[in-house]
Amino acid sequence: MTEAIISIEGMSCQHCVMRVKKAIEGLKGINKADVQIGQAKVKFDESLTGKKEIEEAIVKAGYKVKG
Repeated sequence: MTEAIISIEGMSCQHCVMRVKKAIEGLKGINKADVQIGQAKVKFDESLTGKKEIEEAIVKAGYKVKG
């Protein structure tokens, strides 16, 4: 398992948290997604998905990835 901490801009409430969590957990290979306002801590199987795909899912959900 690989772990990544991703900083996210544009989140302001629990609805934002749930939207990002749902987007991340919709990807194959996600073991755990701990999402808070401004950050996601994700454990995933790199053979099934990568950090880039996770960041793309966050952007598609309507938020901006920092860094």
